[in-house]
Amino acid sequence: MNSVGTPLLWGGFAVVVVIMLAIDLLLQGRKGSHTMSMKQAAAWSLVWVSLSLLFNAAFWWYLTGTSGREVADTQALAFLTGYLIEKALAVDNVFVWLMLFSYFAVPAALQRRVLVYGVLGAIVLRTIMIFAGSWLITQFEWLLYVFGAFLLFTGIKMALAKEDEAGIGDKPLVRWLRGHLRMTDKIEGEHFFVRKNGLLFATPLLLVLILVELSDVIFAVDSIPAIFAVTTDPFIVLTSNLFAILGLRAMYFLLAGVAERFSMLKYGLSIILVFIGVKMMIVDFYHIPIAISLGVVGGILALTLIINSVVNYRNDQKKLAK
Repeated sequence: MNSVGTPLLWGGFAVVVVIMLAIDLLLQGRKGSHTMSMKQAAAWSLVWVSLSLLFNAAFWWYLTGTSGREVADTQALAFLTGYLIEKALAVDNVFVWLMLFSYFAVPAALQRRVLVYGVLGAIVLRTIMIFAGSWLITQFEWLLYVFGAFLLFTGIKMALAKEDEAGIGDKPLVRWLRGHLRMTDKIEGEHFFVRKNGLLFATPLLLVLILVELSDVIFAVDSIPAIFAVTTDPFIVLTSNLFAILGLRAMYFLLAGVAERFSMLKYGLSIILVFIGVKMMIVDFYHIPIAISLGVVGGILALTLIINSVVNYRNDQKKLAK
């Protein structure tokens, strides 16, 4: 697999990830049943975005010195585009987490542990999937067309799908787990397992964790092919993915109280997926430059937020008029 990643770049990235994980998961999580306020979540989200941009700046500076300005500009732009795509799609993942916590009535104070394991699981799973995907693409280039068709289908499906929290309990996996696991009727604090009368019982919190991890696998199947439309370099694909994931816990608490005010976001994300799918399917006929891809993705997100603001304003005015 051809990559701009050198031992120094990989080592530096690993150090940054370890430090960020230590801060996000250990320092922030050591207070037990602690939840972030919206102000704290906003501050930490700003920190993670700033660190991601600083990493990209350092990446650009390193490539400028080793490979030249043209290569540095192209690769840094690819990182930024991939990061923006992954960050946007991660928001939809967070909304699914909110639905799961709401359906299973997990108190805010007990969500921390699930989120910690959820982020760690996402890092491991995506790392495996990215390296596997990069290897497959180098062996079978025609897979890019398959990924493109899949993203096109997924984008259309996302726009048409209806989010139904009440239907979570009817999912085949949920029914199977409840039928095959000895499970308590209620949540037992932050415990995934408890012993009662000498028998080991799973708690509903374990079920929530399994569904959180599964949701990330599902979203990774969408988001990883999406960034392969920008670049197939495993270093850029992995770094942009993980930087988008590392701030998910802060993003969750930032959006927890205002999720219903982003009703139009899924339509913007669906258009982005359709655009990326088309980009991958026409690559042999026309290669859309990375700068244009970044402009299109950024423009769609900006327009979606503007439309969302107008919709929210009108809804607020209707409520005041009643």
